Amino acid sequence: MNMPYLKIGTAVLLLFTLLLPFPSQAQAGKALSVSARSAILIDGQSGRVLFGKDEHEKRRIASITKIMTAVLAIESGKMKDTVKISKRAIQAEGSSIYLKEGQKVSLEDLTYGLMLRSGNDAAVAIAEHVGGSLEGFIFMMNQKASELGMEQTNFQNPHGLDDHKNHYSTARDMAILTKYAMEHEQYQKIAGTAFYKAKTIEGYWKNKNKLLTGLYRYSTGGKTGYTKLAKRTLVSTAAKGDASLIAVTINAPDDWNDHISMFEYAFTHYKTYVLAEKGRLASLKGTFYEKKAFIKRDVDYFLNKEEKKLVKIETEMLTPKKKWKKNTEAIPDVVGKMTFLLDDRVIEEVPVFYENKRNQMPQKGFREMFKSVFQSSIGGSSWSI
Repeated sequence: MNMPYLKIGTAVLLLFTLLLPFPSQAQAGKALSVSARSAILIDGQSGRVLFGKDEHEKRRIASITKIMTAVLAIESGKMKDTVKISKRAIQAEGSSIYLKEGQKVSLEDLTYGLMLRSGNDAAVAIAEHVGGSLEGFIFMMNQKASELGMEQTNFQNPHGLDDHKNHYSTARDMAILTKYAMEHEQYQKIAGTAFYKAKTIEGYWKNKNKLLTGLYRYSTGGKTGYTKLAKRTLVSTAAKGDASLIAVTINAPDDWNDHISMFEYAFTHYKTYVLAEKGRLASLKGTFYEKKAFIKRDVDYFLNKEEKKLVKIETEMLTPKKKWKKNTEAIPDVVGKMTFLLDDRVIEEVPVFYENKRNQMPQKGFREMFKSVFQSSIGGSSWSI
């Protein structure tokens, strides 16, 4: 669509809140203190960093490596496959689900054993089946890491044991991986399972993630890790209301409390604000696009009180052609875009559609209509020109 855009205007977001004043994002480091040598907290939706401490430092990561192993197992589409356990798998050191050579186990059971009990034997069995060989699977791990932009990561095994010198990642890269993993419903289910009864072998497993099994009520999953060289590592996820978070700590003596502190900080000081509601764009009143231009979804973002003052919305529309008045079929489906900026940095961009037979205006449900009426009654609006 190589057509000139007509800028409709820049809209300063007007947001109403009943919450208490929040510190700015820059103050997060002062407000938070963690035991970890490396740590990061990100918004699970947008991926933006809410708190970081040496998050780009390369470190050994122990068993949080298994998040990648689980992702590749799930993406293989072979979860119902039966895996024959090799001698190499049962020789894996450390934590185990006590597999036996020649045993036949479903890939699904192996993945649960991998994530809940951190079975190193399960990791090798998964790698050999999905990758064709251990070495082939490690290639797949690094290829996937490259695709995801994990630029400071190198995998040399599927479990995280200290058997290779150059097996490392960063808190930031592991957060990137976890955000991607959480886009898979099956990963969410497995990582968020507190107890699991294996179907193809004997085993009733309790998740090693204490946050999930009782320590933190908003926990939705994660993966623990420990080796003598890496020390304690932990990836965890949490959700409260419409907010979701991802936290990573590496070499953290007090990791459970580190994660709780980070989650509570974000849940206390941030809120998900609706920046623009799906449907008709009221700002286009009096223009060619009045009552016909719309966006298909709500646009929301996790912000604190100071940040919401810095949000702006720019709406750009195609310059209407004369022939469009007589021939509406000539009007493109996408006629513009809305760009959302935080402190002059783009945080979201959505297309603006023109209503026609192919693109229908989204209908709001009763709750959404009530919300809009409520916002109007208190003087708040999604945006204004």
